[in-house]
Amino acid sequence: MKISFGSVRTALLAACAAGAMLASPASARDFRSADIHPSDYPTVEAVRYVGKLLAERTNGRLGVKVFPNGALGNEKDTIEQLKIGGLEMMRINVAPLNNVVPETIVTALPFIFRSTEHMHAVLDGPIGDEILAAMESQGMVGLAFYDSGSRSMYSAGKPYKTLADLKGAKIRVQQSDLFVAMIQALGANATPMPFGEVYTALKTGIVDAAENNYPSYESSRHFEAAKYFTLTEHAMAPEVLVFSKTLWDRLSKDDQALIRQAAKESVPHMRKLWEEREKKSKDVVVAAGAQIVEVANKQEFIDAMKPVYDKFANTPKLQDLVKRIQETK
Repeated sequence: MKISFGSVRTALLAACAAGAMLASPASARDFRSADIHPSDYPTVEAVRYVGKLLAERTNGRLGVKVFPNGALGNEKDTIEQLKIGGLEMMRINVAPLNNVVPETIVTALPFIFRSTEHMHAVLDGPIGDEILAAMESQGMVGLAFYDSGSRSMYSAGKPYKTLADLKGAKIRVQQSDLFVAMIQALGANATPMPFGEVYTALKTGIVDAAENNYPSYESSRHFEAAKYFTLTEHAMAPEVLVFSKTLWDRLSKDDQALIRQAAKESVPHMRKLWEEREKKSKDVVVAAGAQIVEVANKQEFIDAMKPVYDKFANTPKLQDLVKRIQETK
């Protein structure tokens, strides 16, 4: 039987973490949290803020140690580690969770949110709570949604102002079936790959373009390889902070409540950091020569998404969630 390095690594991490959780005295516990983004990224800072609140409220008994820059693996790896108890927490975009927690699909659907304000109204209300709760059946405790801005296309050879411009282009996407289908519906060729491989792929022409928000475009230095940032604003797939249910169930009810409250309070803190970072990132990439381009007709992009909704919002439950999101004021 062939045993992969990744599976061995995950199993070892799980065993070590489980042993640490059992052996560590209740008086001193730092929860490890994974993130693929750099140390100064708003999501990383927000999770550190959770740790700060916990440390203050427990006199240092509880805290959080964040591992940025993909130090604990890519997002697919950390999902597996978290589910088996090899990792306590992670910040992850909802897209890689789509195949694990179907309810997260609706938040990643293209053009589902009309604006940032609309997204906040949905995620801060009963719909957001319902989606977070759905994660428990898959071994994850959903704690909070964070902003991820609007995602747009950035390319090396030319801007993508129209659907015709996208025809045949090789575009990197997250490892998500929904994002693959979205790019295909636009007439392009989707190339799923981990975030850490995108810079080289853009530089070497393995892909023609990628799609993400301003802070990721800037912090990854992707603007050096793809100078056209076209404002398709096709998705606002949020980030989510989750905890391992395996390890969560070993905590006291009081500690669970403390963690939930700290996570909730980190949301406005994160949004403030995000707003500041978006502006700063845009200024940085423009100063470096990136060109910000408007699409000619956004409606043609929206109209092209009908097959994506038909394929992924394909159960009465998901269709109801879509309807309720669209009706949210």
